[in-house]
Order: sequence, then C-alpha cells, then structure tokens
Amino acid sequence: MKRIVMAVVVIYLLGYGALRLLNAEVWDRDGHTYVLFPKSPIALYYIYRPMTYLDSALTGMRFHIGPHQ
Repeated sequence: MKRIVMAVVVIYLLGYGALRLLNAEVWDRDGHTYVLFPKSPIALYYIYRPMTYLDSALTGMRFHIGPHQ
C-alpha cells in the first residue's frame, strides 16, 4: 500500500513539474512569469490547485487560466 501511495505522489509531483515547466510564460504587460493552465480540460487546474498555493508561497510564481488577453 505504501508503494502505491508513494507512486501516486511521485506521479502527481512530476505531472505538476511538467505542467509548470511547459506552460510558464512571461507576460509582457507586467514582466512576471505565469504558469498558464489550459482552459480545457479545466480539471487540470483543480487537480493541481493545492500545488499552486505551495509553489506561489515558495517561489512567487503566478498562475492564470487560459492565455492572457
């Protein structure tokens, strides 16, 4: 059981890391880096929302759903 839990945690963290790495973008308007969550599937936003709080507190990263206007 411990191995399954550890595997799920590792997959979650790696998935978040990949999302963060592949979707980070500097917004020209304010010069800050944002992780842009895709509008579809919106479930990704809700799945990784707990990590965004931690990430923001530790690194100052900002987050946005969909592209900036």
